[in-house]
Amino acid sequence: MLPALACGLLVACEIGAEPRLLSRAPAPPREAPAPGPTPSPPRVGEPPAPAVRPRVMPSLPERTRANQALAEKLGAPGATVDDPCVEQGAQGCARTALSPWFESLDALASGLASGPSVIEAFGNSLIAGDRIVDIIRDDLGAAFGTAGRGILLVDRMAPYGGRGRTGMSKGGWQPRTLGELRAPPHRFGVTGVYHVATEARARSRFKLEGETRGTLWWLDAPKAGGFSVVSGDQVLARTEPTGSGEPRSTHFTLPEGATVVDIVAEKGAVAQGVVLQHARPGVILDMLGVPSADATLYARLDDAALRAQLAERDPRLLLFFLGGNESKRLEWKRTDLDTLRTDLRALLRRARAAAPGSACMVVGPMDAVRDTKADGKKPFTQRPFLEAVVAAEREVTTAEGCAFFDLYSAMGGKGALARFHQAGFMHDDLVHPRGRGLDVLGHLVTDALLRAWVAAPQGRRVAALTPAAAPPAAAPERTVEAAP
Repeated sequence: MLPALACGLLVACEIGAEPRLLSRAPAPPREAPAPGPTPSPPRVGEPPAPAVRPRVMPSLPERTRANQALAEKLGAPGATVDDPCVEQGAQGCARTALSPWFESLDALASGLASGPSVIEAFGNSLIAGDRIVDIIRDDLGAAFGTAGRGILLVDRMAPYGGRGRTGMSKGGWQPRTLGELRAPPHRFGVTGVYHVATEARARSRFKLEGETRGTLWWLDAPKAGGFSVVSGDQVLARTEPTGSGEPRSTHFTLPEGATVVDIVAEKGAVAQGVVLQHARPGVILDMLGVPSADATLYARLDDAALRAQLAERDPRLLLFFLGGNESKRLEWKRTDLDTLRTDLRALLRRARAAAPGSACMVVGPMDAVRDTKADGKKPFTQRPFLEAVVAAEREVTTAEGCAFFDLYSAMGGKGALARFHQAGFMHDDLVHPRGRGLDVLGHLVTDALLRAWVAAPQGRRVAALTPAAAPPAAAPERTVEAAP
């Protein structure tokens, strides 16, 4: 692995380095809704409108209050979400960019949802260790219920780090990611990662948490072996590879009382991910972060896989944590702002075309400083293109009808990274936060999302959390070369 990629993978250690106990319980009992105006009776022949709860901020658990207190101590004031209007009504804005997500929360809060509300979180090494999105996942789950772990990998993305979002394996898998210098030989699904079985009967075991259903995403690569899905002595599913080169999905039902499920691969088999979840309502957050990723490298996602897998997940919110690698590559003169705008616009359009019922939000880069060790310059000098990246992302995001969250301003703007470092919340590379610094960043995002939900105009529409229609035909894949 190249040094730059290894540096980017540092954050993967955060899963196992400092374990945190996250609540996995469903949402607490719901209180009765606050009194409001009496609705008009339905017209003759019309079904009554569903009762939607008035929006209020969820009560804060002790851990969330502690993160808020730490944010204030670090001078991180938070920020509001830029949520542009996408549909005007007779009395002002009828729908904003985040309305599909807000409506899904309304359905969960009112007890009207019939299935999970899924978030797909794409991004770079800032979220690849899963700790930032752990906070978002856990806080939303505490408020609205949880519906399972969602997308997992059969093994880690590197030979080190924790396994909070992977199966348990003793080897036999070779990981490849879209963040590598040159494009690997096989196509990527939404995870941006695949694992090739390097030996016969390579195995990955997942401990179950009561999940009832699962899916194996695999690539039908030429001359590749197949998979078996096994629980105890019961074979739940087998794949039938044909060498078509197409992404495939194999669904399976988990036996009642099962405690583990194994993915067993023949040599050469290519696994793109495993989905484990419940059928009940609640929030699922799929972590899709890849070290070294930027909007340009996300063009390596195979369009057929992107459309098919997002159609299966049927998300209500697409999250993109991008900008940190773009600011570095601008400083190194390996990209430019026009390319940044073009590639971010293309990524948003591809993802939204694959998930047309979803809201979308881009989270901008955190504060960043130049690498001054080599040139002897003053430490903690801000990266020269950082604020330009924030402005460009805000411009593209708003134009594409997506929301934008300025993480740089939320954590305190220029000088915030130095404060995090002084408090012991930065790795020595001065790029990746660590420990509770990551918790604070996750809290800033969740807090802003929930405040935007409460403040947004509330209509009577409630999201129907049902499977999406079949995806449209795939478009040709764009090929890119990575900047290290």
